[in-house]
Amino acid sequence: MDNEILDLLKIMNNKLDEHTQILRALEHASEIHKAEIDKINHTVARVEGEVKGIREDITAVEMITSKNWNDISKLKAVK
Repeated sequence: MDNEILDLLKIMNNKLDEHTQILRALEHASEIHKAEIDKINHTVARVEGEVKGIREDITAVEMITSKNWNDISKLKAVK
């Protein structure tokens, strides 16, 4: 009877060790995924800033182009 209990305890201990290893592997994978997501979030924020800058530049070009067309119209009217 004692041997059966010891065998059962050994089996339970082995299963517990196996589960601990699985949990550690999952925790490690979770940490890696978090780091990857943080890196992606950083990249997205940088790209958002660049896009905002490009939009501002395009708006400035549109405004300058509009002013140039207005100046051309005035010059044509003077002829």
